[in-house]
Amino acid sequence: MKLIDKQHTKDPVRFGQIKMEDHIEKKLKIPINRKRIQRLMRLMGIEGEYQKKRTTIPDKNHKIYPYLLGNLPVYHSNQVWSIDITYIPMQHGFMYLVAIMDWFSRYVLSWEISNTMETDFCISALFKALKKGRPIIFNSDQGSQFTSNDFTNVLKNKNIQISMDGRGRWLDNVFIERLWRTVKYENIYRNSYDTGKDLNDGLSNYFKFYNNIRTHQSLKYNTPKEIHLLGLTKNIDFSNFTVTQK
Repeated sequence: MKLIDKQHTKDPVRFGQIKMEDHIEKKLKIPINRKRIQRLMRLMGIEGEYQKKRTTIPDKNHKIYPYLLGNLPVYHSNQVWSIDITYIPMQHGFMYLVAIMDWFSRYVLSWEISNTMETDFCISALFKALKKGRPIIFNSDQGSQFTSNDFTNVLKNKNIQISMDGRGRWLDNVFIERLWRTVKYENIYRNSYDTGKDLNDGLSNYFKFYNNIRTHQSLKYNTPKEIHLLGLTKNIDFSNFTVTQK
């Protein structure tokens, strides 16, 4: 599962079950059959020939909301937030990480870890994020955690517009997908955490670094916190890095 996760994180589009089996057997020289690859990828939340991200599983009885971000220009903080869940390999076993990010600044507003993919830890992350502000639009995939009434009612009670990716369209939530790649290569794979406490402590330190110290090329080499604070009061156009009063 750790090997599958690394390859999936490196190339989330091309590596479905067939290519993943070929990669592990021929390149890594580890004998494995297709059924085991299929079972492990489903457990991790990955499925499909084109690696459709499936960490969250749809519930046909839940309402699906339209995708609102197609051609939307995003010029300030708290305009759009997004949420996602990812698999976290550990020294013994694995856990799941959920995070909520501000699209404009890439600022991680909140996160939680869990050993199951129940809705509760997603709602906990949502309440933590809402203590820091309120978005105009909240985007997620169509997973049952995010389409559940318990989750969407929190958003509706705050008059937040709900947006959901098309099924299998991981690129609709591309900024948080890039976050997962960064977190795993810069922290998770380097540390191989042993316990949930170790993972929690390690991620706590890492997200402080990510928000407050790590600069981003896409943010003109500013930190997410710097841009998030600036974007609370001003509009910013990163195509030429101009700042205008909101």
